[in-house]
Amino acid sequence: MSAHTEPRFLHRTPNIPLVEDAWEEIDASELVEVPLLGTVSAGMPMEACADNETVRIPSRMVRRNTYALRVRGDSMIDCNIHDGDIIIIEKLESAENGETAVVLINNQEVTLKKVYIDKSGVRLQPANTTMPPIYLKNDDIQVLGLVMGVARRPASTPVTAA
Repeated sequence: MSAHTEPRFLHRTPNIPLVEDAWEEIDASELVEVPLLGTVSAGMPMEACADNETVRIPSRMVRRNTYALRVRGDSMIDCNIHDGDIIIIEKLESAENGETAVVLINNQEVTLKKVYIDKSGVRLQPANTTMPPIYLKNDDIQVLGLVMGVARRPASTPVTAA
């Protein structure tokens, strides 16, 4: 494969946003497989599902409990996460305020948003100024993991599982 068809990756550095000029192309020898567990909505929440596929990501993005999800929607575009991207998730059960997380709502729907928690409840904030936040009670959500990176194929190549 030529470098033009290889996916590019953004790696999350704590407290630093995923920025466009941080994209890296990674040599295929540095890639490892992780499970692609389904699709997550970056828009309105959608039902959880599992696809039993794998994707190849840079080995340095892999932690103890790493998995990938395909993004549907554009609510996180200001965080450089777009429709069709594959996000790399570290399975964690909590998030700090402002972190981008995969969240289970009412044990039914999964969404990707920035999480803000206080005594009065939870605000799931899109990273798209055209979309409103979602307000919930603390007991209505469960953090499933944090975004550790993003994989994107060049625009001319569809994103597919390995």
